[in-house]
Amino acid sequence: MVRATLPDRQVCDSVSTLLIGVCPGPPRCSAVHTYLYVDGLDLIARSNGGAVGGCPDRLLRPGGPLYPSDRARTVDVAVQDHASNSSCGVEVRVRLRGQTVIWTDLMYPGADGRVIEEVRFDLRQYLTEIERGYALWGHSAPHVQHGSAATGAAMPDRSWPA
Repeated sequence: MVRATLPDRQVCDSVSTLLIGVCPGPPRCSAVHTYLYVDGLDLIARSNGGAVGGCPDRLLRPGGPLYPSDRARTVDVAVQDHASNSSCGVEVRVRLRGQTVIWTDLMYPGADGRVIEEVRFDLRQYLTEIERGYALWGHSAPHVQHGSAATGAAMPDRSWPA
């Protein structure tokens, strides 16, 4: 008799939602950094508790590392938290397939505790969110909005509110 068992990991076939926020930097922490929420979960904190998201100027700029292309590329979306001694880095492999943005090489627990290795985004929603994040917090923005609940910035528990 052959038995099939479900894996303890998830490869997402459904479409996920990306939401971007930022930590405003001093005095809350040492620098401005980006939060990447995938389906309401903080991808960086769940992938490496000792890392924080990279600078929005670098990650979100037009044509920058999170902008998808047909050619896959690996993007380091995190920097080492100076208060932590754990290893640095959270890498995401980003590629475009048709109207879908695919992030692979992931390894973080989903809401149900199973490991998520891949997520897929609708191209339109993904680009709209990247552009919104850059307009609010990128280099061209007049200033970083400190702790504004209206912008989704500065979420103290590093999780998206229910």
